[in-house]
Amino acid sequence: MTETLFEALEAYETNDQNYEQRIVERELADLPDNEVLIKVEYSSLNFKDALSANGNKGVTKQFPHTPGIDAAGVVVSDSSDTFDKGESVIVTGYDLGMNTSGGLSQYIKVPASWVIPTPVGLTSREAMIYGTAGLTAALCVNKLLMAGAKPEDGEVAVSGATGGVGTMAIAMLAKLGFKVAAITGKLEANDTLTALGATKVIDRNSLDELAAKPMARPQWAHAVDTLGGDYLFTLVKSMQYGGSVAACGLASGSNFKANVFPFIIRNVNLLGIDSVELPLAQKSKVWESLASDLKLNQLGAMAEEIGLRQAPQFLNQIINGHALGRYLVKL
Repeated sequence: MTETLFEALEAYETNDQNYEQRIVERELADLPDNEVLIKVEYSSLNFKDALSANGNKGVTKQFPHTPGIDAAGVVVSDSSDTFDKGESVIVTGYDLGMNTSGGLSQYIKVPASWVIPTPVGLTSREAMIYGTAGLTAALCVNKLLMAGAKPEDGEVAVSGATGGVGTMAIAMLAKLGFKVAAITGKLEANDTLTALGATKVIDRNSLDELAAKPMARPQWAHAVDTLGGDYLFTLVKSMQYGGSVAACGLASGSNFKANVFPFIIRNVNLLGIDSVELPLAQKSKVWESLASDLKLNQLGAMAEEIGLRQAPQFLNQIINGHALGRYLVKL
């Protein structure tokens, strides 16, 4: 194959031990020695990408590095003969963008076991408006449904409501007929959240006074939590009897102070959500649902489209807590 030059975002450590990002030119030979070479059409920005881009060694161990846990595009070649040349595919999670060169690049090279065909009814652009955020939101919603959640149960709270997972979860729950209480620290986003389907917008700070209490009055039927930390257990102890909380994030911390009261007095369920190491067959089924019964009518308007050269600016917004919704990167 004739050598192809392409652009990628690179996070690197500076002389003063800080981390910055720049656009670099690479060759295909610079990519990992994996099976499937993909020309990336779209990627997206996630909190984990911002962590990687800013030198978080819990996400990425070696620098310089190209972040990007999401990618959608077309197959250039596949030494495993799993995919055809020109086939439209999606890669999310596993080690992409963590310690394997990621989707904020015009080309990636990944194991065939990470790749799924783009479902009928979904374009590469739409797939990356969803990205890992949409996949995670769908996993949360599906797990609540499996636990017995029904619209008639009452309101479903969504924390971190202006983030990627939060906005997607609100829209999906509203599509299924649930009343959604959006919990956010950005009350200026009220109109955006109600347009997505939230029936109520709640100041996140109002939950702080509940953190030290062993139990709180029952407020919500179910919840999707993207924040972790004390906010997660505040939601747990604010559930109505038999309620479920789908936990998928740690933006506010990985630890929280808990007790058994909500579980043994109110029969509350705490449901863990993982979208990274999810087996490929299960991941493929969720993507099929995102292309069909869970496909959002307003999907095309749910992301701000940017170019690769704008990615450092928006990654900085995400790491500093100023993000709103989804950022789609056109490669």
